[in-house]
Amino acid sequence: MAEDKDESSQFRVVDRRPFSSDGTPRESPAEQKEPPRVSSAPSPGPQPAEEELEYEGAEELGPPGFDTIISYLSTTAMFQLGLLAGPGGQRIPPDLVNARRTIDMLEVLQEKTEGNLTTNESRMLEEVLYELRMSYVGVQERFTQKPR
Repeated sequence: MAEDKDESSQFRVVDRRPFSSDGTPRESPAEQKEPPRVSSAPSPGPQPAEEELEYEGAEELGPPGFDTIISYLSTTAMFQLGLLAGPGGQRIPPDLVNARRTIDMLEVLQEKTEGNLTTNESRMLEEVLYELRMSYVGVQERFTQKPR
């Protein structure tokens, strides 16, 4: 399965591993010859550069704003507190050290942006910090309580 190509599409798979399936070394990439590309379909036009592909669709979202930063950091803290399930729905154990660090980062952000935020941004940051602090205390109390 070194190279598979479906003639009806322009999709091609190239195995670039340095060893074959039986463990013998393959030719170095410089020694490998690429077959010439034959295209029966017209080219869709200029292809975006590799850097552009990484951010494809970013124009639709617009540039990240202050609220995005707050949302990102607060969600991270909630994961670290064990309040949100993992990607597969599994329970994530709390990481109080890093949760405290993330909350501290939000506090630094609040200090450094004081007087430069809109009323809504300031209120949002204050509310997020309040909720995270209360959640942190609640999780911390659950771990420090002795079983009866």
